[in-house]
Amino acid sequence: MIDAAKRASAKSIVAVIPYFGWARQDRKDKPRVSIGAKLVADLLGVAGIDRLITMDLHADQIQGFFNIPVDHLYASAVFLPYIQSLKLKNLVIAAPDVGGSKRASTFSKYLGVPLVLCNKSREKANEVASMQIIGDVKGKNVVLTDDIVDTAGTITKAANIMIEAGASSVRAIASHCVMSDPASLRVEESHLTEMVFTDSIPYVKKCCKVKQLSIAGMFAETIRRVMNNESISSQYII
Repeated sequence: MIDAAKRASAKSIVAVIPYFGWARQDRKDKPRVSIGAKLVADLLGVAGIDRLITMDLHADQIQGFFNIPVDHLYASAVFLPYIQSLKLKNLVIAAPDVGGSKRASTFSKYLGVPLVLCNKSREKANEVASMQIIGDVKGKNVVLTDDIVDTAGTITKAANIMIEAGASSVRAIASHCVMSDPASLRVEESHLTEMVFTDSIPYVKKCCKVKQLSIAGMFAETIRRVMNNESISSQYII
């Protein structure tokens, strides 16, 4: 599509990609593996885009893989008003792993509530071996934050451990709903009250605990501002 537009003499080409594929492959963490995120960035650049609009990259440094402007939006613009609308007492923001601590810390500071971390270890990819809670969740309403939920192993294990530790309720919010099997079954059988995503990826499976919030308005407003050469700074809550 980019190449077709370029060959049809398009003045400019803006790629709007709410979920950036291969984002988790952003570094060479073991020998003889590719850096897929850099490859996709190169493919888009060579194809001929002038700008990229995306949301919640797995790692912020992926923006540096591009030699063009990248508008990196945050799902916090839809998640924070939703969390506030719940009016939860004794609210605690939690990260299901240490890697998500920065995101969770930003949420907790904005909302003025405590932060809890989970420390996990893996035996192999997509399989959690053990997990410990760092912080107090007893009698608290916990909201877990993450960017991508794939097999839901980490997020459901964190929820179950927090309920065992005395949490009143556990909800989870995540930007991208990958939800590979058996994720829906895990969420259904877990102690999660609800699992909230954006609709950056369509979710067609049936799970009564899964809810999606629309990011259409946020992207539409960003596209309008980019086309009119207006500032998009006010699109970022945090």
